[in-house]
Amino acid sequence: AFLNISAVKMSHMNHSMMTTTHPPEHHHSTAAPAHGHGAGTMAMTFHFSYENVPLLFSGLTINSPGEMAGAFVGVFFLAMFYEGLKIARECLLRKSQVSIRYNSMPVPGPNGTILMETHKTVGQQMLSFPHLLQTVLHIIQVVVSYFLMLIFMTYNGYLCIAVAAGAGTGYFLFSWKKAVVVDITEHCH
Repeated sequence: AFLNISAVKMSHMNHSMMTTTHPPEHHHSTAAPAHGHGAGTMAMTFHFSYENVPLLFSGLTINSPGEMAGAFVGVFFLAMFYEGLKIARECLLRKSQVSIRYNSMPVPGPNGTILMETHKTVGQQMLSFPHLLQTVLHIIQVVVSYFLMLIFMTYNGYLCIAVAAGAGTGYFLFSWKKAVVVDITEHCH
């Protein structure tokens, strides 16, 4: 009895789903949509258009070459900001490190001798202003990275170029300040 009731319900559900009709404006014409995408759908291939290009929010749509140029500049600087923020967080982390400890331990050396090897341990306190600042900056960095990803996923060639060019310029301008630390006591095993 249970199986029969389930079969009747499924049959009714399938029938009601099949009998729904689409409004006349929903029928697809044979004409190609403008610029590869309609007003309600998003392009799934790269395109170079400046009409009906959504940008992150529903009310923010690019519809003219001037708006596209402004969006290009804005996205370019957002990508540069993202790269600068990554480097700034690294610099702040290095400056805020506290509680340096030195640990020495014996290591076997050549000819049966014993050498002392010293390691420096650096930590940071969880309940401190520097750690709170790092947390807030991390949240901003994650949000900006998702914004850039969503902008790239519009598949608009101009906006994709803006993301790539801004990231490259930001890396060029800010990453040279990265400290490269080479530990001369490191040795291969």
